[in-house]
Amino acid sequence: MSRINEFIGRRKLLKLAGFSGVAIAANAITKPTIAAVAQQNTEPVSPDAALKRLLDGNRRFVQQKRKYPHQTQTRLREVAQAQHPFATILSCADSRVSAEILFDQGIGDLFDIRIAGNIVIPEVLGSIEYAAVLLGTPLIMVLGHERCGAVTASVKGESLPGQIGTFVNAIKPAIAKVKDKPGDPVENAVVANVKYQVERLQENSALLVKLMQTGKLKIVGGRYDLDTGKLTIV
Repeated sequence: MSRINEFIGRRKLLKLAGFSGVAIAANAITKPTIAAVAQQNTEPVSPDAALKRLLDGNRRFVQQKRKYPHQTQTRLREVAQAQHPFATILSCADSRVSAEILFDQGIGDLFDIRIAGNIVIPEVLGSIEYAAVLLGTPLIMVLGHERCGAVTASVKGESLPGQIGTFVNAIKPAIAKVKDKPGDPVENAVVANVKYQVERLQENSALLVKLMQTGKLKIVGGRYDLDTGKLTIV
């Protein structure tokens, strides 16, 4: 009987060892795989490649062929300890202009900065510099949109309660540039404001200019169409 018990004990031990070996092997496969994918996501992306990635994503969104990338539990684990977004988006806080959706991107892909009128104020500029210098995002897009409420309020020049009117002053210089331009004054101002905010980034940040001069960064402006979902570079 003791020999039988000894035999059974050995069988259990070998069985446990087998299961442990499988578990260790599985972990050895899973961990490097996640690490390898994470490593791929940290590889440098050129400014032009980053812009193409945005435009391709918007095209999928417009055509209703979205891939919903990087929205899994695996992706959560990949970016849990570090982020490497490929683009910084300065967009309006409008609820209809959500960058991850309209560009068909996922968790950790975009560094989002949202503020009414997509304006460049000191805190916004500091956030953008953080993304470009410390996170290495190669592309900055200032994203305005059709029928922007902030721009409309600035064009009308009406008195606004509380602190709502603070963004108006940041948009006024752009409006002055297209004051006598033919066409819809709000639409003209939307595009002018995007261009003006891009200029402000270049004029007020030596850090961003240096990155641009070395070819590591590109700053572009975009206009989002609320009716069609299409992005146009301006």
